[in-house]
Amino acid sequence: MAWGAFLLILVRMVLARVKARIEESCAEIGLPYPWWIPLFSTSATVVITIGALVQRHALFPPTPMALGGLVAIAPLLLWVIRRRMMLPLIEALIVSAAAAILLLQPASVDFAPFLLMVMVAEIAAVSPLSTAFAVTALGVVILVAATVHGTLIGLSLYVVGLLLGLVVGIGLRWQARALEAERANQDIRQQQAVSEERQHIAREVHDVIGHSLSITLLHVTGARHALQHDRDIAEAVEALEEAERVGRTAMGDIRRSVGLLADGPAATAPVPGIEDVATLVERTRAAGVDVRYRQAGDLSFVDMTHGLSLYRIAQESLANIAKHAATAAAEVHLDAGPDGTRLTVRNTLLSHQAEYTPGAGLNSMTTRAGQLGAVLHAGPRGEDWVVDVTVPLATPRSGCPIRPVVS
Repeated sequence: MAWGAFLLILVRMVLARVKARIEESCAEIGLPYPWWIPLFSTSATVVITIGALVQRHALFPPTPMALGGLVAIAPLLLWVIRRRMMLPLIEALIVSAAAAILLLQPASVDFAPFLLMVMVAEIAAVSPLSTAFAVTALGVVILVAATVHGTLIGLSLYVVGLLLGLVVGIGLRWQARALEAERANQDIRQQQAVSEERQHIAREVHDVIGHSLSITLLHVTGARHALQHDRDIAEAVEALEEAERVGRTAMGDIRRSVGLLADGPAATAPVPGIEDVATLVERTRAAGVDVRYRQAGDLSFVDMTHGLSLYRIAQESLANIAKHAATAAAEVHLDAGPDGTRLTVRNTLLSHQAEYTPGAGLNSMTTRAGQLGAVLHAGPRGEDWVVDVTVPLATPRSGCPIRPVVS
């Protein structure tokens, strides 16, 4: 029992280390699959290679044909020695060469063509369709050449196997894309739900404070009037007690609302701010949009609330450019100072963009600008499409703490 438990723990430790290494290697070359899929395909390649070598009596003692097996597992050896995965296309060419070498020697019910099937499935799962079709065609050429050479029997069966590998790989690729899109949509829906809930709570806090302050001020005014004009201390005390009661009730409501806000779902990432606009532009440029970024002034004059709203407006503007004018030249200009902040996003106006009707994106920008008390322009201006928002006042984030203003 002790030895069995020890072996079980040892196997778990080895699997955990292998899993971590596979995930790290997949992340380096951008493979969007769980760790067990590369492990399964690599294990299948190793088993098929050993079977093909056994069929050819090339293992014990080793024969020159064993070179084909060594070539087939070269990607695995590279990963074990250098902890790096080979690029899929290079791996496909190496495995194809290994299969061609093995097919030089005939074998009954040959295992060697199965190497091509696994390889085609791997390529189709991670590469564009054109690459997958090209690799499949290469596999068919190798099989036809082996049949013409007289060393392969059952060409049609193996070709069907290649096509099956192609279909499986394409299915995996589209499944991975759909899963990634669903995860992204879930994240967006979660963030939208959190944002909507917090906006609702913020409106409630605003309403509570506005209403309570109005009532409290009325009672304070009544107390002052009672003292100044009527000299009625009892009435003044009664008014002040009522003001105190309203104030305490309001504090309780505010605490409950803020408690709901604090207990809500935690954000998965820090809230973006005005400093992240530059990173946003870089990401948009990396996606293929010709966009430049200019910044002037001191961003420390922009508080977190204004920074988040301006970031979202810039994000929506760049998303619209990527969607409707991806080929146009664009520019983002941010100017911040003690007198206000101005964000301008412009791009060369395309013919179809001039006919674009406002949708949810522009409506969202208008709402955010309205919440900031800002002036927003979104539409054609000369030869450009311009989104221009000016926040009249900004608050320094250094020195005195920022205090909310209730209107």
